[in-house]
Amino acid sequence: MLSTRQKTKVMKEVAMHDKDTGSPEVQIGILSKRIDELTQHLKKHKKDNHSRRGLLGMVADRQTHLGYLRKNFPRRYTAILKKMDLKK
Repeated sequence: MLSTRQKTKVMKEVAMHDKDTGSPEVQIGILSKRIDELTQHLKKHKKDNHSRRGLLGMVADRQTHLGYLRKNFPRRYTAILKKMDLKK
């Protein structure tokens, strides 16, 4: 689970303007951070299947946001891939 401070830091990195909290870029940034944390958790707790299911849902949600950006805003899509170090 991300703390408020961590969320704010991620939002500042990828936000389009000061009050941006819901753009696809911000959502992708927050989901990526949560995915990274949950991946570390699952490396220690290999049998935690409930968290694994949540991880798969987050990955699918991030893919949906990325697909939206790829289809409608290709420049923003490539920019967020570079910022978040995601590979496509």
